[in-house]
Parts: sequence; C-alpha cells; structure tokens
Amino acid sequence: MKLGIRFLNKKFKNPIIPASGTFGFGYEFADYYDINILGSISIKGTTLEPRYGNPLPRIAECPAGLINAIGLQNPGVDKVIEEELPKLSKVYENQIIANVGGHSVKEYVETVKRFNTCEKVFAVELNISCPNVQGGGMAFGVDPEVAKDLVTEVKKVCQKPLIVKLSPNVTDIVAMAKAVEAAGADAISLINTLVGMRIDLKTAKPIISIKKGGYSGRGVFPVALRMVYDVSRNVSIPVIGMGGVTSAYDVIEMMYAGASLVMVGSQNLVDPYICKKIIEDLPKVMKELHIENLADIIGKAE
Repeated sequence: MKLGIRFLNKKFKNPIIPASGTFGFGYEFADYYDINILGSISIKGTTLEPRYGNPLPRIAECPAGLINAIGLQNPGVDKVIEEELPKLSKVYENQIIANVGGHSVKEYVETVKRFNTCEKVFAVELNISCPNVQGGGMAFGVDPEVAKDLVTEVKKVCQKPLIVKLSPNVTDIVAMAKAVEAAGADAISLINTLVGMRIDLKTAKPIISIKKGGYSGRGVFPVALRMVYDVSRNVSIPVIGMGGVTSAYDVIEMMYAGASLVMVGSQNLVDPYICKKIIEDLPKVMKELHIENLADIIGKAE
C-alpha cells in the first residue's frame, strides 16, 4: 500500500497532518509517540505580537465536538521562530506549516515575512477567519474581495508556498476559493470552524466568555466534506481537507471528495494518539477498499 502524496512539489510520506490549534507547536506530543510518522504539522496560529487570547472560559463541550474561543493565544512570531521551532526540531525532522493570523493586512504581511528565512517552515497557512479590526470587525474570510486583497498583499512578500484556510461561515464557499486562487494562493485548506454557542442552564448565560466560538469536531464532518468537494472541483490548485476527521475511513472519504492532504483537528484533544492510529489504520482500510495508491483516489467521487 502506498501512502505517499506529492503536494506543492514536496513529497509527504502520508497525507495526515495535525491541524493548527489542536497540536500546539508539535513537540508537546512527542511524549506520546514518535511524531516523525506524521506527514507534516500545522503549528499553533501565530501573530506578529504575543497574544494572551480571550478571557476564560473559552472552551465548551458539545455532544459531537467542542466550541472554542481561544483568541489566537501565542507568544508572537519572533519567539515562535527563536524558541518554539528549535524545540520542535529536536523531536521532528521534517518541515512544518506555519499558520498565521492577524487583525490587519499589515500585521499579516509582517508576520509572513518573518517566516521567509525559516528553513523549518515549508509553507504558510493563512488563517483568514480573523476579525478585520480596520474593516469594522468583519472577518477577512467572509468577503471575496476583502480576502482577495489580503492574499494579494501577502503573496507579494511570501517566499514560501501560500495555503489559504477558508471559513465555512459564508454563503458561497466556491466564490471565496476562486477569489483567493485569483490572488495567488498556491493551495486552499478547509474548513475552519463553524460559529456556535452553548448556554449554561443554571445561570442562563453563555458558557463562553465572549458568548460565541468556533464549533469543531465530528459533527461538522458532512459540512466539511461537502465544501471540500465543491471547492476542489472549481479551482485548479490543490486542497487540504479538514473538519471532523476522526478515522482512516474519514480520511479516505475526504480524499475521494478532492483533498490531497487531510488535517486532523479536535480529535487530537480527545485522543492524543489519534493521528498515529489513523496512519496505522490506513493500510488496513486501503486493503479493505481495494486501494493500492492513495494518490490515485484524490477527487474520485463523482
């Protein structure tokens, strides 16, 4: 069974990548298993300056997932490059994907520039679900023209392959995908979290301190799958699928839909061994489904 995938001219030993925000900076999971088995790692979202994030509480459990409103908590890009990535390099030999967030075009551009000389970083994943402070608080990722303008400016300075991570909280996901492709995106990843909330029945108040947050987990899988299917058939650049992936069967389904690589998110918080289990299970599932080469099944669903 062949698990290898070529993506943006780079060979991945398998398509499994822990999604940003669910795997820290990677080295934390090295205590559980040899993380070198992973295809790559998308590290915790990074911003120009350090961010504490939103006030507590910022996690709420759901029957089929969780809601989070962490708020891009991170030590800032300089410390990520100087401290976090060297720690990761001690336990992980492959290159990684740097996930970048921001609240202004200038902030995105400057953060991406800092990663240009970082050899550990293979590609930059642009999280455009962040609120645009200078644009009235509306997220960059809900208006095709705003997203196109942001990606255009980032592409001018980015010397790595640029992956744009799309929000599902839009009317037309294909329009968003076409907009970032036109602006120069080298690949698209989707989906980011849906918007959700929970209410404490004893207090009648929202559990999350800022009331709403990003809903992720098993419950979003059918939505994610549909969006990966629609986007992959309407752009000419490769797609990374994610959203509710919990098993090797889900990975195959995502790849049938059109994903070249598959990110595993919230399930890492439920089971820290999940990526290892999926990678080990893939050959068995491939045999069961008579799949010899994973690269051959990308977009097979018609």
